[in-house]
Amino acid sequence: MGNITKRGSRDPVADTAKSLEDSPDTVLHTKLYEAIIKEDCTTIKALLRNHPVNQPLTILANSTSYRLLLSQQTQSIFPIHLATEYHKPQSLLCLLEHGADPEVRDTQGLTTLHLMLLYWPISSTTWTKPSNRIQKILMDIQNNAVTCLRILCEHGAQVNSRVDNSNKHSPLHLAITYGTYPVLSLLAQNGAQVNAINESSMTPLHMAANVLNKNMIEMLIACGANVNCAISPTGNTALKLAVCTASSKAGRLLAAGVGCIHLLLTHGAQVNAQDHEGRTALHEACFGGREVIINLLLEFEANVNILTRNGESPIHMYLQRSSNIRDKTLLARLLYRTYPLRLSNKQGILPAGIMLPEFHLLRKTLVKLARNPLSLEDICKRNIRNIYGEKYKFDLKQLLPGKLWNSVYGFYDLAYLLK
Repeated sequence: MGNITKRGSRDPVADTAKSLEDSPDTVLHTKLYEAIIKEDCTTIKALLRNHPVNQPLTILANSTSYRLLLSQQTQSIFPIHLATEYHKPQSLLCLLEHGADPEVRDTQGLTTLHLMLLYWPISSTTWTKPSNRIQKILMDIQNNAVTCLRILCEHGAQVNSRVDNSNKHSPLHLAITYGTYPVLSLLAQNGAQVNAINESSMTPLHMAANVLNKNMIEMLIACGANVNCAISPTGNTALKLAVCTASSKAGRLLAAGVGCIHLLLTHGAQVNAQDHEGRTALHEACFGGREVIINLLLEFEANVNILTRNGESPIHMYLQRSSNIRDKTLLARLLYRTYPLRLSNKQGILPAGIMLPEFHLLRKTLVKLARNPLSLEDICKRNIRNIYGEKYKFDLKQLLPGKLWNSVYGFYDLAYLLK
């Protein structure tokens, strides 16, 4: 007859759920959950007499209270984690004063502080004053989150504790990951190690530079971040990571990264630092071919003649891509600064871009330039320009005779050779 339930019969699953929902423990957990959400500290204190503060609450998935949870997969949560995730400062303080351990970890290896950063509210930073009710609510949530963070730090939360997973992120790393830059100074003021490294040997500044977050970069530098710290497996610095991202296709389309790179350079980033393969920021910028980035690095005296371990110069990297080669003006500018001109690497391989049939004549011209040595006069002029660059050329004008200065800094266009 099929699955027909007889009149008067009972569903055993529904009966089990009903019995669990009516059990004393479930009722207690539900009441404590609701008291934490409502910040009813009087009720919290009363309920903690019957529920240890460092034992998790178990809320049934089909209960009214459980539906309030952000994560429908969470069936068990520590009281202090609940107060933190929902930014309830009064409940958090009440729990801590009754012995809650801020270092208790959930099943993913996260402490209370880690969860605070994970659930940090995101709101606009451009509002000068709330103009409507929604903005007011969001700003109140943000302020409550800051208050909760201060309470945690004041009650012994470990600001350098690592997440118990493969990344080994510190709280500062988590703040970068989730874009919560307003907490960086608070964490640093409470002892967070601004140059701590994660499992990938990256500092928070490396991570901020890699995603071109200028606010975070600025805040980390203000908190004492080392702008020249290198990632041990690769030798990459924050500057090189920022240049790589800014020179990518996405960086070009979004016109991103110039401010970040300028910020790093003005705070002492070594423009000619080499990674373990010998590449500099200029190598990466030349490969990307983004003119504004190349010009910025040259302004800060990037050396166009540094070779990688494989004998590749920045001009070699520039000539790898056909899209770069079509910008003859920038190519001429780089050629003027490059001496001696090394087109091939240690294996004698020429850049891939100029090997294309459409650049046959250009390849012949460049090979000829590489084989013909410059005169001593031209070498001296180039050396002067490479040493003093554009930055100090007008200072140099006060020291050199006018005719000599004009011959050094007069515009010498190689573009006619590249047509």
